[in-house]
Amino acid sequence: MRVNRILLSSALVVVALVIQVSVLARLHLPGAVPDLMLLTVLGLALVYGHVGGALVGFGAGLLADLAPPADHAAGRYALVLCVIGYLAGLVKPETGQLKSATGPMVVVVAAALGSTLLYAGVGALVGDTAARHVGLGSLLFTAALYDLLLAPFVVPGVMALARRAENDPLAETGSGVKATDISSGWLSGGTGLKIGSQRNGLRVKAARARMARAGRIKGVKRL
Repeated sequence: MRVNRILLSSALVVVALVIQVSVLARLHLPGAVPDLMLLTVLGLALVYGHVGGALVGFGAGLLADLAPPADHAAGRYALVLCVIGYLAGLVKPETGQLKSATGPMVVVVAAALGSTLLYAGVGALVGDTAARHVGLGSLLFTAALYDLLLAPFVVPGVMALARRAENDPLAETGSGVKATDISSGWLSGGTGLKIGSQRNGLRVKAARARMARAGRIKGVKRL
């Protein structure tokens, strides 16, 4: 990943974790807890794609596994967010611009349900049966509801910050424009001169030479 992606992702994940642990986890809401870490990973995955989403998800999940008061096996949530980040990155908009809010909201609901099921499934493999005592159906419903209500305040902001850090507000442009930019940069890379600036400079010099020559001719005629 690029340096700016790593720095921005790390900052957003740390902020999300602090809010998750210090605020959301202490609300004592019925059922699940609003998952700010999941929403942050989703917002970054929708901009960075499946590879970036998987890497961010793994790092965010591992940080949540190690941060107190974690009471589960290390690597459990890292696996969940890695898979969710990868899958969310697969539906990244090709143009980088969302046409409606329906798509992201569907992604949020699917991610909330999928992460809850995957977390409970991994827990069952390692002997954690807490989901059975709470009720898996209640966890699924409340997780989807809480994340859906919180998503409009988190996902668009995370995506906007990620695009701004990429210095490309609308993500990727067309392939034809890319080819032109790459070819121009390649042609001018050997000399360090910009093709457009060089042409404009030659035109200005030619115009000045013609004006100077015309002035000399008029001066000779007057004499």
